[in-house]
Amino acid sequence: MVNNAPVILSILDRFSPDVAQRESVTRARISPDPCLPARLPTTGFLQREAEQNAPKAVLRQLRRSPTPPSSATECDDTTEDPPPRVGRRDSVSLASEQTSPTQSLFTFSRSQPSGGWKEPQPFEVFRAIERKDIMFLMEVRDRAFPLLLRKTGDATPLLHAMRIGQTHRDVAILLLGAFSRWINHLEDSEIGLPRTRVILKALRTNLKLGIDYGLYKSQSDLVASFMQTLVMSEGEKWIRAQVSSVSLALRSGNAGKPISTAEAAVRKFATKELSKADAIAALEDYVANATTDLLLLGAWAIALESIEGEPIPVYCFARDDRVFNAFMDRVNTHQATIRRTLSRRLKWQFRVLQNVLEGRNTTYRRKVEILTEELDDGDGV
Repeated sequence: MVNNAPVILSILDRFSPDVAQRESVTRARISPDPCLPARLPTTGFLQREAEQNAPKAVLRQLRRSPTPPSSATECDDTTEDPPPRVGRRDSVSLASEQTSPTQSLFTFSRSQPSGGWKEPQPFEVFRAIERKDIMFLMEVRDRAFPLLLRKTGDATPLLHAMRIGQTHRDVAILLLGAFSRWINHLEDSEIGLPRTRVILKALRTNLKLGIDYGLYKSQSDLVASFMQTLVMSEGEKWIRAQVSSVSLALRSGNAGKPISTAEAAVRKFATKELSKADAIAALEDYVANATTDLLLLGAWAIALESIEGEPIPVYCFARDDRVFNAFMDRVNTHQATIRRTLSRRLKWQFRVLQNVLEGRNTTYRRKVEILTEELDDGDGV
């Protein structure tokens, strides 16, 4: 049976009085003509281009105008230097508010009530390692840290864990992490204390032991912690010698290759102390950090020949951005004197170091690459 309803409805519509009006309103169908716009670059590509080109653009601008214009107030105020800027970075102030590791080690027993914590014997630490008693070891780390370094018989706790074998490798790595944590939380004011020197010497021995056993492959910051401990305990003479060399290179401008000079000195020092090629390869971040710190120390050493200011403490060396913070505090304190007395080249080098090293969004290795392009390979001032 055929359904003729659609045909009947179409005939009725044809004779309807408003059919002519509907037909006049009907629009011609537009044939599809798709247009595909050009593909936009990805976000990752744009980010990489920005990271590479933005610092170069800033440095090019600095080269064009090596001496920034001074405001009227700055020109009038030539007798006193402005006070240091407060609040630029809070890492130093936060560190001073925290309880230092050495202070907590030697004052904890007085703050604890009687009948509370009792310092364990060395054999108890060794037994906790054998039993993998992590909670006990962490309590010793927080309350009696020197026990984790003390040699009993012919072994330290770390050596005892490594002698047991692969089953206790995680305990050895945990002890190395405790060592690195102590170094990172050490206050600047306590680095020169005799008791701190004793702990640093014991730390250096234990960290070198971990490197010799190859544990740096599992503990990424082990090599850097060892180098920090070495520099803080016995590296002051080496730092001062390299600062002098880098200062000479900075005076010569781009011809002196100051970045290459600083980096070569750090790598030579690391090679002498580590002697393991793969361990040195794991040290790239530390090498970059130390390279930038030598540049900052060298630049400020030149400035001190013309202005009366405080030197940057060498115990800040290669400890994240502590040297940079100290450098910027001194630059901000002596802004007016720096504008009046320093050479055109040195003022330009100051601004390049400030612009490249400020902030934590860029790795130290990338910062060294940018500085090399400008201070070693660039046109200079």
